Amino acid sequence: MCSSKQGNVGLTKSDALVVVDLQNDFLPGGSLAVSGSDEIIPIMNKYIHLFHSNDLPIFTTQDWHPPDHCSFKEEGGIWPVHCVAGTMGSLFPEDLKLPDSAIAILTATNRKKEAYSGFEGTDLNIRLRSANIKRLFIGGIATDYCVLNTVRDALKNGYEVMLLIDAIRAVDVSPDDGKRAIAEMVSLGAVTIEHKNIII
Repeated sequence: MCSSKQGNVGLTKSDALVVVDLQNDFLPGGSLAVSGSDEIIPIMNKYIHLFHSNDLPIFTTQDWHPPDHCSFKEEGGIWPVHCVAGTMGSLFPEDLKLPDSAIAILTATNRKKEAYSGFEGTDLNIRLRSANIKRLFIGGIATDYCVLNTVRDALKNGYEVMLLIDAIRAVDVSPDDGKRAIAEMVSLGAVTIEHKNIII
């Protein structure tokens, strides 16, 4: 799955970090906990520090559901209630060291529509274009849903995508969903990278 793994790469002024849905409800103890999700927080903090210290933009996507969102089991969806707007579960964990300058993109806010991509129904693309961003470094939760769909849309919109292979975790509703998602992202043009391979 790592056949497209990048060697060392330097950051440029046209790069941005996208932290996908690293929220309390997807962490251990949350209503839709993803196995091993807490393990990526220290790694994501390294990426955040790297981008912030180099004055590069950081975007966060954040599930921000109404309490009767269509994706919830009670409404006929497939997921337990999670990331209801303004609840503790919808917030970022305290140990995720986001700077005040990080730009929040709220997703899936329409109760009648599911949205797994940070681009769907948001102004993320407009914000990236206005900042002259051409390459996105994307990681977070979950590999097989919101990361996958955000990467798909990023590539459709013409961005280069660096997939933070050391800072993603999958739900794996079916076995190996995460591996299949990584393979798909790579086949579409994403390049996998680890923090140790970024040079300044």
